[in-house]
Amino acid sequence: MATLSFWGGVGTVTGSKYLIETAHARVLVDCGMFQGLKELRERNWQEPPFDPRQVNAVLITHAHIDHTGYLPRLASHGFSGPVYCSRGTADLLKILLPDAGRLQEEEADYRNRHNLTKHKPALPLYTEKDSFAALKLIRPVANTGELVDVATGVGAAFRISGHILGSSLVLVEIANAAVDGSSRRVLFSGDLGHYDQPIIRNPVPPPACDYLLVESTYGDRLHDPEDPKDALKRIINEAAARNGAVLLPAFAVGRTQEIIYLIRELEDEHAIPVLPVWVDSPMAAAATVAYANRTEEQDEDYASVLARPQHPLRTHSMITCSSREESKRLNTAQGARVIISASGMMTGGRVLHHALRLLPEPNTTLVFVGYQAAGTTGRRILNGEPEVKILGQRVPVRCRIERISSFSAHADWKEIIHWLEGMPSAPRLTFITHGEPIASSAMAGHIKERFGWTVEVPHYGERFELS
Repeated sequence: MATLSFWGGVGTVTGSKYLIETAHARVLVDCGMFQGLKELRERNWQEPPFDPRQVNAVLITHAHIDHTGYLPRLASHGFSGPVYCSRGTADLLKILLPDAGRLQEEEADYRNRHNLTKHKPALPLYTEKDSFAALKLIRPVANTGELVDVATGVGAAFRISGHILGSSLVLVEIANAAVDGSSRRVLFSGDLGHYDQPIIRNPVPPPACDYLLVESTYGDRLHDPEDPKDALKRIINEAAARNGAVLLPAFAVGRTQEIIYLIRELEDEHAIPVLPVWVDSPMAAAATVAYANRTEEQDEDYASVLARPQHPLRTHSMITCSSREESKRLNTAQGARVIISASGMMTGGRVLHHALRLLPEPNTTLVFVGYQAAGTTGRRILNGEPEVKILGQRVPVRCRIERISSFSAHADWKEIIHWLEGMPSAPRLTFITHGEPIASSAMAGHIKERFGWTVEVPHYGERFELS
């Protein structure tokens, strides 16, 4: 008998962790960090809800921190098995995990030096050294659907999910899982990609499965009909006319590359002026190189422009900030300019230092281009709070606020339904994951209405038999 339990990615869009247990193996699918609300973030610091030393393998759907950021913590608690993921994900984890550890060390140091902590001293959840130790466990596999043995009686196959570079649907096959000795197939959608986004291929159709886990980030809404390229054109031209800054908090992996790609296209078309574009994220710069190298996941349009003299992921006046000193030079920059910096939800990273200076400025345009989880600084600003707390300081929000939801790398509910229409047969049971409660409930309703499938919206810690 096999079971599936939910230790994250339910009731929230962060902290994804799904544990499969059989008589012979324990396999964890995703190992994400909780973000946003304080009660969620505190789970990162608690003892793991299962014994990491008893986990035989970890499978990763994609590299974003809400799916991988707990890996160094898991390893520091005794996990020493293999971590399977696509080659593109492995490339990105080499960038993301050390950066996450380093940022946590820097933030703890900043809080200690400025006496901005209730803890004496403030400590990082894990260090850069912990991250490098976790990277030694990575075992890259092809993102092409071949079954790989990952633990005793458990195999996994990875296929393109179209979310970011390396993102995967993960199909887990469990031998002798049922009472009658037959196998069971469990499909994890991971984060399902938005169709027809630049650079990355569309998600492949879902393979047949007995149990399905499908995300629901946008389960209760559709993306804005305004084309993201048109929205960028409008926002940049308006900012140029005001001689003001455009600040884009953007995920360093995926969103930053897409924004650069579209700004470069708009410049080529003479649809916007050539402004200084500052990419203040060493991680984004490294991720851009990874995107260029993984040709097997590039869509046809991106591949076709790679041969041109102007690289598709460079604007005509782009500056990449690698060091703190280069980042600090932005403090004295004036006039119309574009600043792209992580993190996308404004929960940490260099974007916070820019926000301290630019949020009070009426001529600044703050542009959200991704989902803002409950409890994050980004969500508070979107909700209209007149001031927010950044690095221990109360900062008034006087700038202009824009949101381009069509930039999201997540499928909206209609796109998820379209993807599910490719399922060869109905699963025995569908679990709705990776969404806030209202979104998950709505997604469950859409699936029941369209397909008549049996659907569950699991709770944190809930366990199900895969009979």
